[in-house]
Amino acid sequence: MNAPVSSTEDLIYSVEDGIARITFNRPQARNALTFAMYEQMAAICENINQDRSIKAVIMTGAGDKAFASGTDISQFRAFKTAQDALDYEARIDRVLGTLEQCRVPVIAAIAGACTGGGAGIAACCDIRIGTEATRIGFPIARTLGNCLSMSNISRLVSLIGPARTKDLIFKARLVEAPEALALGLLNEVVPDVETLQRRATETAKLVAGHAPITLEVTKEAVRRIRRTLSREEGEDLILRAYMSEDFREGMDAFLNKRAPNFKGK
Repeated sequence: MNAPVSSTEDLIYSVEDGIARITFNRPQARNALTFAMYEQMAAICENINQDRSIKAVIMTGAGDKAFASGTDISQFRAFKTAQDALDYEARIDRVLGTLEQCRVPVIAAIAGACTGGGAGIAACCDIRIGTEATRIGFPIARTLGNCLSMSNISRLVSLIGPARTKDLIFKARLVEAPEALALGLLNEVVPDVETLQRRATETAKLVAGHAPITLEVTKEAVRRIRRTLSREEGEDLILRAYMSEDFREGMDAFLNKRAPNFKGK
């Protein structure tokens, strides 16, 4: 069995009665993820795969403003070379792949905004429950000017189809809860955060009482059916985005709280 994974200040992990709970705990930053948080999340999933006493996972964000807003933009300050971009996307593909391959059902309890990489994390989960205030989207076309990882694009196309994927990203809009439910980005919508946490726990307990092999096999079968772009197939696209002047402009504009001036270069 892998070494036990403990909580940190930024990511809280607990297990009770066979149900694991992962909480992104940076509400002051809308629960944006650092690289260390990504790695901790992956390590937790690997441990869960070895611990047969765990039957389900609830993933949520601290507070009521955001589930997760993706990667903390300050993490991109060190980007200098093409390899930095490729290494970043390889990390995201690996970490989210580990989450997606977690053997037990993963339930996302989504309060508030679920954007960028946070929406990518939610797409890896098996069941997504939101509140009436939940908003989901990938607004990168009007913020950073980068791109989703190839795996995230594959997941999104599988989830809502190619036309809706392009509509969501091209318009850089956040989808409100009723539309997210209709599209399949959410499985269920509840009135408020208190109800959300209760409903997530009820759902986790429900699936935890079902035949674990049935759930595990079904989950893996669905994953195998989906066509996933490899890193090699999308490497040129990653470099086109992350090595562009637009990405550097978008990052600077975001960090300095101003509107970006994209030039298509």
